[in-house]
Amino acid sequence: MAQDDSPPSRRAPWAPGPPASAAAASEWLALSDDELLFRIELLLPDHGEDERLMEVVRSDRHFFVRQEAAKRIRQSDRLKEHSGDRHIGQILVRAMRRREDIAYLERLARESRHIEVKKAAEAQLGLLAEIEGGG
Repeated sequence: MAQDDSPPSRRAPWAPGPPASAAAASEWLALSDDELLFRIELLLPDHGEDERLMEVVRSDRHFFVRQEAAKRIRQSDRLKEHSGDRHIGQILVRAMRRREDIAYLERLARESRHIEVKKAAEAQLGLLAEIEGGG
């Protein structure tokens, strides 16, 4: 059998539910992935659950669960502290539409180490340029 010289993966192994330590941290984090996704999907547009959603974003849950939580955050500025996360950074840049966001998007497109975040920032900048130019 050949020796595997590849470096160990930095990814955490996926588990179908929350880590044991999460149960005490938050009611939502104690849910299984399916239950949590269902809870997130049921949120109304004017929900007041940004802090619970941020707990999910900050957690070590599967990236898809974290992305779905990030998509439902009403105050997208709260996601800026996670711009270095390739899964959350993509959601963040898609929510940025204001003129003052352009410099931030340009910096992400230039400096992010994740190609997915760079591409999302570039695409959002293109959309904003189109809107600014009259479509």
